[in-house]
Amino acid sequence: QVQLVESGGGLVQAGGSLRLSCAASGRTFTIYDMGWFRQAIGKEREFVAAISWSGGSTFYVDSVKGRFTISRDNAKNTVYLQMSSLNPEDTAVYYCAQDRRALRMPLTILESEYDYWGQGTQVTVSS
Repeated sequence: QVQLVESGGGLVQAGGSLRLSCAASGRTFTIYDMGWFRQAIGKEREFVAAISWSGGSTFYVDSVKGRFTISRDNAKNTVYLQMSSLNPEDTAVYYCAQDRRALRMPLTILESEYDYWGQGTQVTVSS
């Protein structure tokens, strides 16, 4: 049974930084791509970033490019999202998710291709 547990959310002022973590358990972490999604109040959940199973490939939504960095530590079964230059539009619940297909190439940004999800962590950016 796969479990994904996010942590690191909180309240930060505009221009600040946060690092989200997602600890995974339950199946071989090192062969699955991982993604981060977010959902703001009144909006649909959207893709934020993804990283390949090897860590060699990453992809970002345009709105976070240059500000967010996704990374993973396969020895710790953990994926991270380093967020900097935060602005109020980044306020949302952030979810990590695991790809349903092992060793996928290339990365996918489709929600339907991620079969396990964390409970979410709230990020609030004040102006």
